[in-house]
Amino acid sequence: MTRLDANALTAWITTGATDHSKGLSRAAAERFGVSRSTARKGLARLVEQGWLVRGGSRSRPVYRPGVLREVTRSYPLATLEEHLPWARDFAHRFELGANVAAIARHAFGELLNNAIDHSSGSTVSVSMRQNRTHLHLLVSDDGCGVFDRIRSAYDIEDPQQAMLELSKGKLTTQPQRHSGRGLYFTSRLFDVFDLHANTVVYQHTHWGRQDWLRRHPLQRPGTSIFASIALDSARTVEAVYRAHSTSDSALGFDRTVVPLRLAADAQGTPLESRSQARRVLTRLHEFCIAELDFAGVTRIGQGFADEVFRVFAAEHKHLRLVPLNMNADVAATVRGVSP
Repeated sequence: MTRLDANALTAWITTGATDHSKGLSRAAAERFGVSRSTARKGLARLVEQGWLVRGGSRSRPVYRPGVLREVTRSYPLATLEEHLPWARDFAHRFELGANVAAIARHAFGELLNNAIDHSSGSTVSVSMRQNRTHLHLLVSDDGCGVFDRIRSAYDIEDPQQAMLELSKGKLTTQPQRHSGRGLYFTSRLFDVFDLHANTVVYQHTHWGRQDWLRRHPLQRPGTSIFASIALDSARTVEAVYRAHSTSDSALGFDRTVVPLRLAADAQGTPLESRSQARRVLTRLHEFCIAELDFAGVTRIGQGFADEVFRVFAAEHKHLRLVPLNMNADVAATVRGVSP
């Protein structure tokens, strides 16, 4: 007799329980080629684990997805319309608060659009999983990788520099079609955002607004993005956009945060030179407020500080530079060059 693949049943059960609530054991038996008795035993285990909720009568059970849920789909990029997967395959299979559902829907559209327009790949896979406390989203394409795309478009060889530019926002390899908001705002909608591509990983975490880069990511081609948010999060799409706007009436993108720890090289070289400063300041004239986050930076050189806070500030009076998280040594250096 054919054995039931427990992992395959678990991966299918959220979709199965949504589509076959009154005939789930029969649908499972047919899908996996097992007896109805074997299928019922498998469903009973999933009820115990929290993947299913059983109602109805003993002879006519009615199932619905439990607190644990998962849906995984793959799509050919050539024919994909980014708004369809969320509505057709995902939204009705999860129980989410209105604000978290809106964040998930927004991320779907942005990440799938990036894969369609930028990856040069053939396929994108999407997996969304809900446990008792969090919603997890994984989007992976088989394209060239986002860092290679940035390097070729902007002639940036250092992946850390590429990540610094991406972390500022308004970075796009197709400016005629995109504003460079997608990845930036998606990373700030979630508690954790990991971007794996081209042998490096970029991570943004909501607590402390931490950004960092490391090696040894997922060993696969293309770009993979993992994002996670607490189910009881009070964050909203509108609030995140508003936090990056200087206007109360319009959700513009004229305020950014620059994680200066990404400006140092992989060996942690201090930020000392004017050339390092000019690298940090690239494209900041496009904003009205730039918060310079010194978290993780223990000291800076006088030349670096002078280039940022005196020279550049004098040349771009429309831009307000706001230093954050400075230790005593960094703050003293900044005060020493301030006009």
